[in-house]
Amino acid sequence: RWLQQHECVEKLNMHAILSASVGQEQLLTELLVSYSKIPVLIGELISVEIWKYKIFPVLCRLEDFKPRSTFPIYVLHHEASIINLLETVFFYKEICESAEDSILDLIDYCHRKLTLLAARSANGQTVTTAELHPTDLPSPSSMQKQAETMEFEISLKALSVLRFITDQVESLPLSALTRMLNTHNLPCLRVELVEHCPWSCREAGKLKKFENGAWHVVHPEDQVKMTKLDGQVWLALLNLLLSPECQRKYHFDGFNKSQLLKLRAFLTDVLIDQLPNLVEMQRFLSYLAVTEPAPPKKDLVLEQV
Repeated sequence: RWLQQHECVEKLNMHAILSASVGQEQLLTELLVSYSKIPVLIGELISVEIWKYKIFPVLCRLEDFKPRSTFPIYVLHHEASIINLLETVFFYKEICESAEDSILDLIDYCHRKLTLLAARSANGQTVTTAELHPTDLPSPSSMQKQAETMEFEISLKALSVLRFITDQVESLPLSALTRMLNTHNLPCLRVELVEHCPWSCREAGKLKKFENGAWHVVHPEDQVKMTKLDGQVWLALLNLLLSPECQRKYHFDGFNKSQLLKLRAFLTDVLIDQLPNLVEMQRFLSYLAVTEPAPPKKDLVLEQV
């Protein structure tokens, strides 16, 4: 039954990618909304994550663990397929709204992935791509390497999903906004990602950037060019900092203010030319530097846990 479910998710994922490439994903999004499948996918995503953290490491430590099937690899691919599918469809407001209460679980999931990404880059760790085909019989060490590589790629997908969620700030439940701004402090986490940029690294004196599932050497003339991942981080920051609703709820205390003001060093003319909306961000940070914002409005938030 699980393998059938996995196969269905794979097919849906491929269908979503092909439909998106020709701009015809409306039918798929309508079906996902009308059959209430987004909460199911989010639940599946979290189950696989728990399996990966609680059971997979124990399996790999067993002395007699000699996989006779590729089932563990399929489970690892399952998480990647679901997050890829969600990244493709979460662009639509209806999808975001149809997640209902499970949107909180998805925000928590994405936050865990981004925290891991920020921690690895702050420690100077870079992930190299390790190819392992699902038809190869794996060894525990090769599977762990594969899991690490996929964790990096999944985290980058979570970055995009979270940005699409921030696009829908106006239609999100009140508790989702509180979760993003106050519980997880996503603006400061985004600053950390801008600062350390996990999808770029230097190797043998050459700058490499991660795009479309692989590391590429960047030519000197393209080094100041913004990648899609950079764009996702900046767009999410614009949504979280400049939306009136977010400004009312976010607590601009001393720490948060000092973290956000670090962004001024990255807002160069070259960057603003590529994403003109960042002029508003520059203006907001200049205003923030010289003023003390009002304390956040305290609301009573009741949520089901």
